[in-house]
Amino acid sequence: MARQRHNIGFMAVEAIAARHGFSPWKARFKGLTAEGRVGAQRVLLLKPMTYMNLSGEAVQEAAGFYKILPADITLFHDELDLAPGKVRVKKGGGNAGHNGLRSTDRHLSTPDYWRVRLGIGHPGDKARVTGHVLGDFAKVDQEWLRALLDAVADEAPLLAEGRPEDFMTRIARVSGEQT
Repeated sequence: MARQRHNIGFMAVEAIAARHGFSPWKARFKGLTAEGRVGAQRVLLLKPMTYMNLSGEAVQEAAGFYKILPADITLFHDELDLAPGKVRVKKGGGNAGHNGLRSTDRHLSTPDYWRVRLGIGHPGDKARVTGHVLGDFAKVDQEWLRALLDAVADEAPLLAEGRPEDFMTRIARVSGEQT
């Protein structure tokens, strides 16, 4: 389960925690949390341990406890509609059928939080989507995946500073993507 495409968001926050010397992960808020600093910003990382369809429960509990506004929340998630290794950041919007986003929208009563969309690519046939998303990354994916996760961790301070465009530009340079 740990290397499934659906878990690329967890992989990203784990990379951030490791790169920036966060506290060890501990069980809280129906998930695992780690605390630390990204640049000058104090950050709480959360990996919901509920089913994906219920992950908004964990986000809501943590946000309520720390009085975090939706506008100050950033979710990292897999994105079928982006090519593997591509990254887009946006605030708000629809959930595009992503159950984790749907749950978070419902539990925060708004879609107005930040989303870091991490491309996993589409298998080309709608009937193959579930197997693709729940499948492990292939060996051929390891190079771009490692580069992407390193770049996300390296450039996380730009997100924490409220500079999503700069974050995307720097990551695009690593992947060779044109912005």
